[in-house]
Amino acid sequence: QVQLAESGGGLVQSGGSLRLSCAASGSIFEINAMGWYRQAPGKQRELVAAITSGGSTNYADSVKGRFTISRANAKNTVYLQMNSLKPEDTAVYYCAAKITSSRNLQADYWGQGTQVTVSS
Repeated sequence: QVQLAESGGGLVQSGGSLRLSCAASGSIFEINAMGWYRQAPGKQRELVAAITSGGSTNYADSVKGRFTISRANAKNTVYLQMNSLKPEDTAVYYCAAKITSSRNLQADYWGQGTQVTVSS
């Protein structure tokens, strides 16, 4: 079994910052990629940022220059530093990871989601 545990969401004023964390645990052989998605009410889930095992990153245009994704491989953890937050960043943020288990099976895993609310 593999689990992703997120933390760090909350309420912040426009222009403020938050840092999300997501730790993977369980029967993990290798974490191939990790990322953050978000879903606002009435909208489809969208990719916010992703990072490969080698450290290559990818960002949605709407967050470039404001958000930074990073990972601590030894801790199986990915972070999302969110600066200059805007009300339109309000959403439930989900951690996702492509993981190869100890049984050599690769699958996509999702966290339970954490609410980020940015007030104007």
